[in-house]
Amino acid sequence: MKLLFDHNLSYKLVGRLAELFPYSEHIRNVNLHEADDDTVWEYARANGFAIISKDEDFHQLSFLYGPPPKVVWVRLGNCTTADIEQAVRRHHTDLLKFDANEEGAFLVVGNKRT
Repeated sequence: MKLLFDHNLSYKLVGRLAELFPYSEHIRNVNLHEADDDTVWEYARANGFAIISKDEDFHQLSFLYGPPPKVVWVRLGNCTTADIEQAVRRHHTDLLKFDANEEGAFLVVGNKRT
């Protein structure tokens, strides 16, 4: 599973989670840091990424367009990059199952494992 980290998540997460999600990128590393949501959506779809974001807009786009791309919606409120990293690590198995499910459009990642 390749993740495309949205602008509201730290670019440092790409390196911190590289062993679990190789080939992931941050939008700033692919020159999308000023792109609108539709452009990010299309890039992710065309390049096999799942979008990971704290932005509700991508959650809504997943309902509008359906996958691909899949959307991972981080629901942690105000938190540190380390908090997000830990939540993604806790949900690693859930993320892999989500990626394998062809019908799944979005997954919520929060404090507790669901």
